[in-house]
Amino acid sequence: MDLELDGLEVSFDHTAVAAPRIRDLLPIYGDLLGGRHLGGGGDNRLVGFRTLQLTYANGSKVELMEPLAGSTFFDSFFELTRGRGGVHHLNFHVDDLTAAVALLTARGYRLHGLNQADPRWREVFLHPKEAHGVLIQLAQPGPREPGDVRPTLEEVLAGRGHNGNGIPSP
Repeated sequence: MDLELDGLEVSFDHTAVAAPRIRDLLPIYGDLLGGRHLGGGGDNRLVGFRTLQLTYANGSKVELMEPLAGSTFFDSFFELTRGRGGVHHLNFHVDDLTAAVALLTARGYRLHGLNQADPRWREVFLHPKEAHGVLIQLAQPGPREPGDVRPTLEEVLAGRGHNGNGIPSP
């Protein structure tokens, strides 16, 4: 069988779940299912959403997402889910994003959201129409700065995460 990303290292990293409020997701993914705050989240003022990640005993991860006030980032997603949210995307790490983009483009796949500006996190998305209705994020994580401390759950919810806007989660 011909693998689409043959020769590249690809590994599943996390499932992202979006809702109008992260606080509404925490009782299920944190309390009920035992997710522990991993960090890796914060606020993204440029795109208009807040994220945080939970990890589980076997090392799997779920990323929780919510829109920031005034953001339109999730508008079409929430319209499709009648305002409730749900699984937003699946994240896979690749060892060479540039090569992955070239391979997928050469095979005719529609990609969007290519972002290589941050060496700590380079990403592109495979359109849901290409993946049976699922948004696939391919990312190449880069090195972290020495002393780069991940924000606590309380800091993220208070709006003081990475790139925080200082506005608490609703």
